[in-house]
Amino acid sequence: MEVVEALKDISQIEAMKKYLKEHSQRDYLLFVIGINTGLKITELLSMKFEEVLNEDKTVKEFYSLPVKDEKFKQDIYLNTKVKEALLEYVKSIDAQRENYVFQSNKTTNSISRQQAYRVIHSAAEAVGIVGKIGTNSMRKTFGFHAYKRGIAIALLQKHFHHATPSETLKYLGISKDEKFKTEIDVDL
Repeated sequence: MEVVEALKDISQIEAMKKYLKEHSQRDYLLFVIGINTGLKITELLSMKFEEVLNEDKTVKEFYSLPVKDEKFKQDIYLNTKVKEALLEYVKSIDAQRENYVFQSNKTTNSISRQQAYRVIHSAAEAVGIVGKIGTNSMRKTFGFHAYKRGIAIALLQKHFHHATPSETLKYLGISKDEKFKTEIDVDL
């Protein structure tokens, strides 16, 4: 498996969002949820509407990752960007609660990991992003920008299930010497 990079430039993220939104609401949603939750592609593709929508088709506050062992239970916050994109997508299709969020156009299954890669990689190429971009770039983008905005590396380490903070920094493409201007504003 090839190592991919985070999208570190906000203008690249906005270009990707614009391109994907113009081409497919589903693919736009995949990208928006991916960069705002840090979920693995397999976790994204297994997501069903009933897991993210309430009965009245409003978006839940948290997505509970389906797990076999309760001690690994993780609730993922669905922020405003995710909620807006999800509601927009739900309005554009006939969403059944039992359906996959990222359902294939041809079957009732979700799209494949390979198709998801093609979507993200092609969009990056189309907007002129140079570098190794794939589905894992969404996860890394989430982590990179969370860290840059002041989220503790220990929290990201836990989110990504990494053994050490240095593993998380390496994963996100951040050198230990890299300096960030973080703005910690509790706004009390």
